[in-house]
Parts: sequence; structure tokens; C-alpha cells
Amino acid sequence: MTGNGRRQFVLLLATLVVTQTGLHAARPLISYRTIAMGGGGFEVGIAAAAFAALSVLAAMPLGRFTDRTGRTLTLLVIGTVLCAASIGWLALAADPLAVAASSTALGFAHVLLMVGAQGHVATIATDDQLDGGFGAMTASVSAGQLLGPLLAGFALGPGQVGVAGSAWAAGLAAAVAAAAIPLAVCLALTARTRNAPRRPAPDPADRIGSLELTRRPGIASALLTSMALLTAVDILTAYLPLVAHDRAVDATAVGLLLGLRAAASLASRIGIGRLAARWGHDLLVTASTVGSGVALAVIALPVSSMAVLVPTALIGGFLLGIGQPLTMTLVVRSVPATSRGAALALRLVSNRVGQVVLPTLAAVGTGWLGAAGALWFSAAVLAASGLAHRFDARTPARSAPSGLRGGRRRW
Repeated sequence: MTGNGRRQFVLLLATLVVTQTGLHAARPLISYRTIAMGGGGFEVGIAAAAFAALSVLAAMPLGRFTDRTGRTLTLLVIGTVLCAASIGWLALAADPLAVAASSTALGFAHVLLMVGAQGHVATIATDDQLDGGFGAMTASVSAGQLLGPLLAGFALGPGQVGVAGSAWAAGLAAAVAAAAIPLAVCLALTARTRNAPRRPAPDPADRIGSLELTRRPGIASALLTSMALLTAVDILTAYLPLVAHDRAVDATAVGLLLGLRAAASLASRIGIGRLAARWGHDLLVTASTVGSGVALAVIALPVSSMAVLVPTALIGGFLLGIGQPLTMTLVVRSVPATSRGAALALRLVSNRVGQVVLPTLAAVGTGWLGAAGALWFSAAVLAASGLAHRFDARTPARSAPSGLRGGRRRW
């Protein structure tokens, strides 16, 4: 990719790093604000669930919108503005209900951002550039996931968190998110004023219905893989502190392990284009799911030695980071250009559903096996999704669809 496309891509990555930093600083603050206002476990759960509420309903219509109009950056700009505004609302919230409402708005902003960003990468990249494009995009999200909680912890400081302290931290997170607005606007103006030659408008008759999308070769296994990988990170983050507590591993070590996992995922996503060129998509996706499942199973074993846990966190984190950008590429390549936005949005919907259903099922496993049961469950889901993908990759029906763009170019 040269010239204008490269400038757009750099601005897109910068926008995502800044917005995701603010957003992932705000997410733990939602819980802190709720608790500081007298809320308990029920209120915290409601606020957390509210984040995904509009995502499930809005993602597919937004994906269809980008397929129909091509206005991916419109969603990105609106999402950036709403992200900053909803975090500001969180800072000003006066009761747990207002906190839950701000969480809902923040979740909707996140969907706008991701549908817009994924759709824009699929628009400006040729097919041989999709791995590198989605890899860099998800790496920028990982950077925000790493920086955001650090920002929140710095803003909160030591000691008990109160209403005023959590409000100050949310205000700082809102300011960080607002810093992305000029970047998003600049990106939209760059794309509008210095356009490359436009592709012919696609035929609406080529668009694929939502139900038919799931029947396309490769789509179902890619959705399952993406869901399994994303929820594995959530389950590990939620249950590793409990597992460590049972084994007398201190909180500092837990923070180190989670940080190493995130850093390793970031590293694998930066180099995903070269990895895919060397090993191929199907082998890497299978290795990502099955390998990270094995890593979770090792952590679930009754071991507390950091000599075992540190390399396991690094290897597991590296493998967990590989699968997500590759599933984006697989989804995009499984449908015509007229349905790429809808297919990527369907992936977001399945991820959100998985984030609700799979952790709930994992919690059941803790009744028999303790906190480690949730890790065993997630490891089993990862292994099953990897094997399903491997089986799907070997089916004769798996072939490249029409409507894909050719040509090899460099970023």
C-alpha cells in the first residue's frame, strides 16, 4: 500500500490505540464507580452486561450499512466521539443506574469503532494485505488493552477507591479518548480529499443474507474459533486471580503473568503477516486454538512455580494473539465484497454472545473442580474449535469465493 492508503492506515492505527486506551481504562472503572456508590455484585454484573447489550442488536445493521454505503469512516468518527462522551458520562454519573447507562453507551461506541475500523481495513487492503492489516489493527487494540488498565491504576492510586477518586480517573480516561477525535476526523478528511480510484459499485443482488452467511464454507468454524479465543482471554483474566489465591501465588505475580500474556499477544499480531505467509492460515488457526488450549490446561494444573507459569503465559499469549486477526481474514475471504461488512459484523455478534454464554458455562465447572475448572472448560472449547476448524479446512467445498480482489502490493 502506498501514498494515501498508507497515511489512512497509520491514522487508523493511531486512532484505535488512543480510543482503546481510554475505553479499557474505563471498563474497570465502571465496576469501581458502581461499588463506590454502594452497588454490590448484582449491580456490577448488570453494568458489565450492559456493555454488550446494544452490540448484539446493532452490529449486523451497522455492517449492512457499510456494505450498502461504504461509509466505514463515518461510523469510526461517530464511535470515537461517543466513546469520549460515554466515558465523560461515567465520570459524571451519580448512581449505579447512570453508570450502567454509560456502560451501554460505551459498548455501542465500541461496536461503531470496530465495525468502522474492520470495514475500512477490508476496503483499503488487497487480499494479500489482509493478514498484515488485520494483524496491525488488532495489535493496536491489544496496545490499548495493555495501556488502559495501567492508566486506570495510575489515576486511582493506592488505597480505597471512593466516588471522587473514581470520577477523577474516569475524567482522565475521557480526556485520553477525546484526544482520538482529531485523529479520526483527519483520517476521514484524508480519505475524502485524496481518494484513490474508486472501485465500481457492487451489485446489491450479490449481497448474502445473515442466515446464509453462516452456511458459507469456513464461516462457522471461523466464528467458533474467534469466540473461543476471545472468551479464553476473558476467562483467564477473571479466574487466574482465584486460581493463584488458592495456590498462595501473590497478586503481583498474577499481574505479571497477565501483562506477559498481553505483551506476547501484541507481539504475535505485529508479525502475523509474515507468519501467515510462512505457515498458512489454516495451520496457524489450528495451532493458535489447540496450543493456547494446552497452555490454559497447564495453568489449570496444580502448579505454582513461576518457572512453569511464566513461559506458559508467554507461549499461550503468543498463540492467543494469532487467531483473532486470521479469523477476520478468513471471514472476509469467504464472502463477496458486497457482504464483507456484514460478515465482520456477524463475527462481532458471535463474539459478544460467546462472552456471555461461555463464561456462564465456565462458572458451572467451578462447582466441581474449583476455579481451575473454568480454565479446563475454556481449554476444552479451544481444542474443540481448533479441531473443528481443521476438519472444515479439509472439506472439498472450501474454496475462494468470487468477488475477491487480486494483485500483490506492499504496505
